[in-house]
Amino acid sequence: MTARLTPAIASTFANLALAHLTREYPNRLAHALAGPQDVRSPRALHPIFYGSYDWHSCVHGYWLVLHLLERFPDLPEAARIVAVVDAHFTDANVARECAYVDLPHNRGFERPYGWAWLLALAAQLERLTLPQAARWAATFAPLADAFVARFEAFLPMATYPVRVGTHFNTAFALSLVLDFARHKPVGQRRERLAALIVETATRWHRDDAGCQAWEPSGDEFLSPALMEAELMRRVLAPDAFERWFARFLPDIARGEPATLFEPATVSDRSDGKIAHLDGLNLSRAWCQRSIARALPEGDARRARLLDAADKHIDSALAHVAGDYMGEHWLATFATLALEA
Repeated sequence: MTARLTPAIASTFANLALAHLTREYPNRLAHALAGPQDVRSPRALHPIFYGSYDWHSCVHGYWLVLHLLERFPDLPEAARIVAVVDAHFTDANVARECAYVDLPHNRGFERPYGWAWLLALAAQLERLTLPQAARWAATFAPLADAFVARFEAFLPMATYPVRVGTHFNTAFALSLVLDFARHKPVGQRRERLAALIVETATRWHRDDAGCQAWEPSGDEFLSPALMEAELMRRVLAPDAFERWFARFLPDIARGEPATLFEPATVSDRSDGKIAHLDGLNLSRAWCQRSIARALPEGDARRARLLDAADKHIDSALAHVAGDYMGEHWLATFATLALEA
C-alpha cells in the first residue's frame, strides 16, 4: 500500500519536532569566530534557531510544524505549535538573527541549505491562514529579505553547481527557493529571483546527459542524480523536461542505474553521518514520486520510479524516531516523501 501523510503520522511528527525545537543541547554550531566576543552559547547567538542540534534543522523544524498545521488545522498539537512560534518569532529575535548573518565573517553561513530552508519557512508563513500568521510573516520578512539578497548575489558568481548529496547540494537549494519565489510573487524582487534560479539551473544542467549515478556515498541524504532531475522538473516546461530526462537518465525504464532503485543500508543510526542515509532513502522517494508524476500515464519509467519510492519509504519510515541523530531532522524529509 502506498504510504501517505495521515493525521496520525502528522501528530507524531509534530510531537517529535516540538520536542527538539527548543532543545538547546546537544548542539553542533556552524560558527565562525572573529574574536573572543563571539564565544557564546547557541541561544545567545540564535534566539530563534538555537534548538534541533543545528541551525538549519531548527529552521526546517519550524517549517515542518507549520506545514503540518496548515495540512491538518485540527492537529492536537496546534496550540503548542502556535505558542512556540509566537514566543520565538518576535521583532527583537528576528533582528538578532539578522545581525548575526550580516556580520562580514558570516557571509557564507549555512550556504546554500540553510538559506533555502529559511526561505521555505518564509513561504510557509505566508501560506498560513491562522490569525497570527500575517503578523509572523511580517516579523520574519527582514530575515527572508536578507537571504533573498544572498541568493541574488551568489548565483551569478556560482560558475559550477555542487553535486554532492549533503548540505552543499545546489539542486536541492534551488528547488526549495524556486517554490518560494513562485509561491506568491510580490513585485519585481521575487520575480527576479525566480528568473535567476531558472537561468542558473539551465546554465548548470541543460546539457547534462548519461548520468552515471555513482551513489550513495557514506553520508549522503540527497541523491545527486535525482535531486538534479527534480530541480529540472520544476524549471522546465513538461515537454522539455521529458526530453531532458530521457537524455539524463536514458535507462530508467530498465531499472538502471540500479543504485537509484535500491534503498541505502544504514548500519548505525547513532552515528550522525551514517544516519544521513535514512534521509537519503526518504529524499529519493520524494524525488522518485515527484518525477514519476511528471511522466505520462502508462510510461514504464513512471511505474519503476513509484515502485522504488515505496521501497525507499518502507526502508526508512520506521526509523524517523529512535535516536536523536536522526530524530532532530528526519521527519521533515519523511513529510516531503509522504506528500510527493
